[in-house]
Amino acid sequence: MTGETKTYVVTGSASGMGAQVATRLRADGHRVIGVDLHGAEVQADLSTPQGRAEALAEVTAALTGPLDGMVLAAGLGPGKDRERMIVEVNLLGAIELLEGLRPALAAAGSAKVVVFGSNSTTSTPLVPRRILTLLARRDTAGAARLIRLYGPLGGAIAYATSKIAVSRWCRRAAVTAEWAGAGIGLNLIAPGPVLTPLLKSQLDGQTGKQVRSFPVPARRYGTVEQLADWTLMMLSPAADFMVGSVVTVDGGTEALLRPDAWPSPLPLRAMPRMLWTMYQAPKKGQVADYSAQD
Repeated sequence: MTGETKTYVVTGSASGMGAQVATRLRADGHRVIGVDLHGAEVQADLSTPQGRAEALAEVTAALTGPLDGMVLAAGLGPGKDRERMIVEVNLLGAIELLEGLRPALAAAGSAKVVVFGSNSTTSTPLVPRRILTLLARRDTAGAARLIRLYGPLGGAIAYATSKIAVSRWCRRAAVTAEWAGAGIGLNLIAPGPVLTPLLKSQLDGQTGKQVRSFPVPARRYGTVEQLADWTLMMLSPAADFMVGSVVTVDGGTEALLRPDAWPSPLPLRAMPRMLWTMYQAPKKGQVADYSAQD
């Protein structure tokens, strides 16, 4: 990504994949407003409503023009006794900043947003629907109470449900007039195990044996450099036709566990929605304007 200088917001910019993305963007001559607990232009705690409000206010104040893109890489992995913190950061830490900065993104005309999801969204079994319903309503307190009932499994459930919830929010929002209609490309990247400080600590810790047993057909872990390459591509003009997509970069885990689950034909029960959507699309301007293309 070279050429004109652009402005990007990167959350989780102080470590791991977020740090690598921020470094690459700066190396290409772009301005990056990093958001993290420490070591960033904007230092804020995305696990609290006050922290998210402060982050939004400080980023907005730091902008001197349109916002060309965002990378929402801040996130917490599975952990014991921090269920609500996990869902607050992974879900609300992304969507509240996206909603607040949407006007600045729209002002750019062709902004790109990459949200970090996870392949846990498709590789975690028995995810409780009730928790997903609560997260869809942004009831993180209620969701955390239910998650705690699962005891030792609570951390994994908190992580998976938060990543599913943020992925679904992004896909629903991405196709709307406020996002795609305003020229904002909103997409997700779903990494598998990547050699970040978090994964290294898990491999060296008490859960090391369990983590190593996780199937990865590529027989190697991903790297922050590889994920940054994908992210920069999704911020580039190559992604102009990407809307609401989930790009899985996980060494083959998802394909190994669910080889026939995707692609999946549209089920019969979805036919009424499809027909209604096709009827409404021209009225809402959700069709391609061939005459406007070169």
